[in-house]
Amino acid sequence: MRRFFACLMAGLITSTANATSSPVDLATARASMAGEWTGQLEYLDYTADKWFGIPVTTTIEDQGDGATIIRRSDFDDGPKVGMVRITTIELFDPASATVVSGTFRKGRSAELTTYTAGIYGTSKDATHWTMIEETKSKDDNRPAMVRLTTVRNGDSVQTLKEIDFLDDTKTEWMKRNRVTLVRAN
Repeated sequence: MRRFFACLMAGLITSTANATSSPVDLATARASMAGEWTGQLEYLDYTADKWFGIPVTTTIEDQGDGATIIRRSDFDDGPKVGMVRITTIELFDPASATVVSGTFRKGRSAELTTYTAGIYGTSKDATHWTMIEETKSKDDNRPAMVRLTTVRNGDSVQTLKEIDFLDDTKTEWMKRNRVTLVRAN
């Protein structure tokens, strides 16, 4: 039943995005992110119920085809790991309202993920919108629905990652991490 609900919600997100009179479509919203960004990569400490973050810089390049974006993020992961660069190449397919994301990080296997995606609600313009992406994946070695909610408000943007484990009977979205950025240029 929960899987049916998750699929239904993904369809509603896409339908809502397409049915609104929003002046911004998904391709335009994604392209508006091109540029240099700085901010925090934050993780929730569940015992303290507090966010803890580390500085991150992100460069987003729109490849000019209305579909492809390259994202590079750099952060210092402490004295044992040092500087980390994560490079993500995303390909948007407007016909299926999906984003295929390939993520590459030194010392780890490449990850390929397909998200259903849509603009949620009514956007104001190319710099004021909410995008929701969802996929069925794994988290903590458990099957899970993963939801990324990105809220763009002018020169600031926040992406919240939430998960709902599929190997239990409840639907409960848990906050995992978030990235909060401001435009650097």
